Amino acid sequence: MTYKDNRQFIDDCVKTGDAVKVKQEVDWELEAGAIIRHTAEIKGPAPLFEKVKDYDAKYRLSGALLSTYRRVSIAMGFKPEASIKEVHDEYSRRVEKLIKPIEVKQGPCKENIISGRKVDLLQFPAPLIHDGDGGRYMTTWHAMVTKDPDTDWTNWGIYRGMVYDRNTLGVLIHPVQHQGKIFYSKYAPKNKPMPFACAIGCDPLSQLAAGSSPRSGENEVDFAGALRQEPVELIKCETNDLLVPAHAEIVLEGEVIPDLKIPEGPFGEFTGFRTPLGTRPAYRVNAITYRNNPILTFSNPGFPPCDDTMLSITESVATEKALRRRGMPITNVYVPPEGALHLVIIGLKRLTVEEADRVKKMVDPIMSLSKIILVDEDVDVFNLNEVFHAFATKCHPAKGIRKGDSFCMPLSPYPTPEDRKANRQTRAIFDATWPSDWSAQTDIPPRVSFNEVYPADVKDKVLKSWRAYGFKD
Repeated sequence: MTYKDNRQFIDDCVKTGDAVKVKQEVDWELEAGAIIRHTAEIKGPAPLFEKVKDYDAKYRLSGALLSTYRRVSIAMGFKPEASIKEVHDEYSRRVEKLIKPIEVKQGPCKENIISGRKVDLLQFPAPLIHDGDGGRYMTTWHAMVTKDPDTDWTNWGIYRGMVYDRNTLGVLIHPVQHQGKIFYSKYAPKNKPMPFACAIGCDPLSQLAAGSSPRSGENEVDFAGALRQEPVELIKCETNDLLVPAHAEIVLEGEVIPDLKIPEGPFGEFTGFRTPLGTRPAYRVNAITYRNNPILTFSNPGFPPCDDTMLSITESVATEKALRRRGMPITNVYVPPEGALHLVIIGLKRLTVEEADRVKKMVDPIMSLSKIILVDEDVDVFNLNEVFHAFATKCHPAKGIRKGDSFCMPLSPYPTPEDRKANRQTRAIFDATWPSDWSAQTDIPPRVSFNEVYPADVKDKVLKSWRAYGFKD
């Protein structure tokens, strides 16, 4: 099933026990955020808050919508219990054929329109998400839309935005990010405002695409169409020429002011740590359109897993495709949510000594993640028990670790001040594969597991008799 909006997705998740409609009044100040943080950490259901303190019942909040693989599976049309590998493989298959959006003249996001001095961001229940945050954050789970003025490249991205006043957001963008590249290279040097639109509460697969990492010049909306297997319906904004998802819950329209910086932060981030106060570009909101009974969707970044780290599926697939394009003999690639987008696991096929040396050098220049674990093809990259075992027992503490330079991920907690100034950090490759010159007959010890050290007839008997022994599945 393809979801046009979040509403049917939430209803279906309620049916499977993966979402819950909260009737009790919940405070936008910390309480809603605490509920989202706790349910994300225990991999519980996504809440839809139907009564928010200080707000009419028509204004609703929802979060943690894609913070579990079960809900990503539902969004993709699978049963909730589908395996991680099934979801990854289907994601990878779908994005091979991008689907362009279509423009429509009418859409639910236009049911209400306010502009000019009537704009008030706190008309909506933007939450104070974490204790210690610098303010109320309205944009944490959305698609921020901007366009390169010289090409047809339209960027969707997730860029956190803190409410500064009734019509202004302080938004975190970095020059290395796609929206940052457009703003700092095309608009700021000319002192020109950059038009933007922010679609809050897109359908789940459009939201997943908004957090993906395509190459510069590729449109996330085309990836959304591929994941949905049908075009995304877009509608023109009221005050600029940008197109936004017609079924979004809330759309903010405005301009990024090039010569105005405002305070933003501190804020708890997907790394699991709080980031400090900074000065950010001002996003001036000129109009807001929204659905009747709108749902403001938000994420609570923090200790994984959460919505943000579940976007690792996009990193996994993008990394795998990049490695395959370079002819790298891999089995699978997995960026586990538990690694907070700082770790990637790569399965390698058995190689000769010469091939292994070439392949392991090939990893370096294309990886943005700072910690890479290489495992043999008999290790399931999606099974962290197997990966951890391989790392602990096969990675030589002296010969198995290789270091190299990488660019500095802006939100990483560990780079030194010198690293940040130089936009540089260290990348480490942990080689948990058997040396290529070891003989499978004499040097590599057999792995001892249920699947590998018992005859097929014994395994078959045990599995068929499992319940008769008195065990449960």
